[in-house]
Amino acid sequence: MSAAAGLAALPLGCERSAPSSAEAPSSAARAELLIHARVYSGGSGPVRGVAEALAIAGGRVLALGSRAELDGLRGPDTRVLELGEAFVMPGLTDAHAHLLGLGQTREIVDLRGAATLDEVRARLRAGAPPGEGWVLGRGWDQNLWGGAMPTAAELDESFADRPVWLRRVDGHAGWANTAAMELAGLSADTPDPEGGEFLRDEGGAPAGVLVDAAMDSIPVPEPSAEDLERWIRTATQEAASLGLTGVHEMGLGGEAHRIFTRLAQAGELPLRVHGYASEAWWRAGLDGEQPGQVDPTTRYALAGIKVYVDGALGSRGAAMLAPYSDRAGHLGALMHEPQYYVDISTQALERGFQVASHAIGDRGIRTIIEAYAAAMAATKTADQDRRLRIEHAQVIAPEDIPRLAEHGLIASMQPTHATSDMPWAPARVGPERLAGAYAWQRMLAAGVPLAFGSDFPVERPSPLLGLYAAITRQDLDGQPAGGWLPDQRVDLDQAIHGFTAGAAHAAHREDHLGRLGPGYAADLTVLAKDPFTLDDPRELPELEVLGTAVSGELIGL
Repeated sequence: MSAAAGLAALPLGCERSAPSSAEAPSSAARAELLIHARVYSGGSGPVRGVAEALAIAGGRVLALGSRAELDGLRGPDTRVLELGEAFVMPGLTDAHAHLLGLGQTREIVDLRGAATLDEVRARLRAGAPPGEGWVLGRGWDQNLWGGAMPTAAELDESFADRPVWLRRVDGHAGWANTAAMELAGLSADTPDPEGGEFLRDEGGAPAGVLVDAAMDSIPVPEPSAEDLERWIRTATQEAASLGLTGVHEMGLGGEAHRIFTRLAQAGELPLRVHGYASEAWWRAGLDGEQPGQVDPTTRYALAGIKVYVDGALGSRGAAMLAPYSDRAGHLGALMHEPQYYVDISTQALERGFQVASHAIGDRGIRTIIEAYAAAMAATKTADQDRRLRIEHAQVIAPEDIPRLAEHGLIASMQPTHATSDMPWAPARVGPERLAGAYAWQRMLAAGVPLAFGSDFPVERPSPLLGLYAAITRQDLDGQPAGGWLPDQRVDLDQAIHGFTAGAAHAAHREDHLGRLGPGYAADLTVLAKDPFTLDDPRELPELEVLGTAVSGELIGL
C-alpha cells in the first residue's frame, strides 16, 4: 500500500498546503520534546518513511525531518523519546461517536454477538443487577438468530416481574418485556408516534420491539449527574487507550455539556471532544449557549446540533424512496415532516451552529440535502463554508452524490458499519440500491469530503477496526474474498485521512489538527509498527497502540 497512492483522489480544499522546509523554525527555536520514530505527516505533506524525527514545543509541532536535521533544535532541557520502528501519525479522531453511550454500556448487560435467544437470556440472568429494579442491556441483533424480531414473551420467561429494556445494537430499536410495557401503559389502543413504530402481535398490541421514536415511551430512569460524569471519565480513558485523540460527540444534553466543560477546564479530558447538542436540548433553548471557540488549546467545545432524519437499516427504520426489499410496502419513516429540517437548520445557521444530521436511507438523505439547501438560501449562506454534515449516509441514490459536493456538505461515515451490515444489507435494499451503499469511492470521485468514525458503542471504538474495514470491506476473518462491493474500498492513505484531516475539516479545525506540520497541534497516535508495511491487513486491528499525545501531552509513552 503506497503512502503516496490515492492522494490525488482526495477532495481539494480540505486542508492547508503542506509547509515546506523553508517554514521550519529558526535555529533559535528549541524543542521541548524530540521523538525519533517513523513519522507520517498525513495530509498532503511528506509521505511515510521520509521523516525520522518530530520536534515539539509549546504543544505544537516545530518541525519534521531527519534526526540530523532536527538535532539542532535540541536544548539542554529537551526530552528525547526513542521509539525505534514505532509509527507516529496525526492523532486519530472519531468523527461520530457517543462517549456517554460507551460509558453506560460498560455498566449494563452486553448483548453484542449473542447468536441465539437462549444466549441473550443467559447473559441477562448472569448480568442483571441484584434487587427488583430495571434490567438494562444493549447490543442484540436479530440478524444473528435468523432475522425475526423478538417479543416480550421471550424475555418474560426469565423476567416476569422485573422491567427489562434492551437497546438494539444500532440504538434505533428497543426490546421490552411485559413488565416494562405495563409501566409504559402500552396497549392495542396506543398509536404509533411520529417517527416511530410499535411492532405488534396479531391482536394489534405492542409485541415487545419499539422502533425509533416509540422507544421514548419506555420510562427508563434518568441518569444522575454522577452517572454521566462516571460514564464520561470511563469512556474518554478507554477511547484514549485505543489511540483516539479526538471524538465528535453526538447528542449532548445540558448536564453532559456542563460536565465536559468542567473536566476540560480542570485538565481532566485525555482527548479533544467536539460536541453536538441533542434536538431535545436545542428545543429546550440550549440554556442560552453559543457556539464554542476552537483553537489548538481547546479540549471541549459545543459546535453544533445533532438532528435525526430517519432510523436505521437494521430495524428497517431508515427512510427509503422505494419499499424495503425484505418487507413489502414498508418505506421506513422520517422522524419529522421535511419542513421541520428546513426550520431547524435555518435556526441553527442563524445562531452560528453547525448541523450534523443522521440520515441513512436514500429518502432521508435526499430530504436533508434539500433542507440544507433551503436553509442556506434562507440565511443567505449558500456561498459560505458552513460544512453542514450528513451522518452515516449509508444508502444514497447515486444521482444525489454530486448534490453533496454542490452544497459543500460533508459525508460523515463509519467504515465498520459497512462490514457489520454486509451480511444482510443486500436483502434489505436489493441489488440495484447497492450502487449507493457505503459508497466511499463514489463520494471521493464526486469531490465530497469524507470524515470517518465508528458510531461507538454501536460499533467497537477502536479506530484500527475502522481503518481495516475501510481498506478491505471484509470481516476479521478476511471474508468475503476481495471485499464486499470492493470497488468502494479506499487505500490506507485515504482511510487515515478520513480519521485525521477529514475529521478536522468536518470540525472547522483543519488549520491546527489533522496532520503534522510546523504550527499544527502536536496531537499524535503512536503505533508499535508501521501499518503500511503489514503483510496481511488482518494484522492492522491487532497493532499495539503505544500511546497518544494531545498538544504534546503524552499518554502512555
